[in-house]
Amino acid sequence: MAIETILLAVGPGDADRTDKLASAVADVAGPTGATVVLAHVFTDEEFDDVIEQLDYDPSGKPNSDEVAARHATIRSLANSLDDADVGYAIRGAVGEHGETIVDLAENVNADSVFVGGRKRSPTGKAVFGSTAQEVILSAPCPVTFVRDD
Repeated sequence: MAIETILLAVGPGDADRTDKLASAVADVAGPTGATVVLAHVFTDEEFDDVIEQLDYDPSGKPNSDEVAARHATIRSLANSLDDADVGYAIRGAVGEHGETIVDLAENVNADSVFVGGRKRSPTGKAVFGSTAQEVILSAPCPVTFVRDD
């Protein structure tokens, strides 16, 4: 199966791992010529907070793609992919993180999904849940988990 589209999904906890995520995705997308869809998933509250921080006009709510494109994590990833000469598109979405990432993977017809995270104990996953775990179990395609060292 040829890899044509890779979804790289990021959220609020991924700002410190953008270099590692971009490198992992570029290692696959570069040789295959795949397009990377950089996606930032916001909860309703996160979306409202980011809109406020970015000082959008309150009379009209911007769409999630515009907000994602202005987000520092996405801009950092985009710069890294530009440097690696990897093509990308930017998508934003609002909803529950895991479920929304799976929906995005289906919507963009992703051949692969990349998500980042930190190592957790089994108890930590049970108590706090895991977006990455939900994506791994529910995605319509293979998922690569890029873990912090």
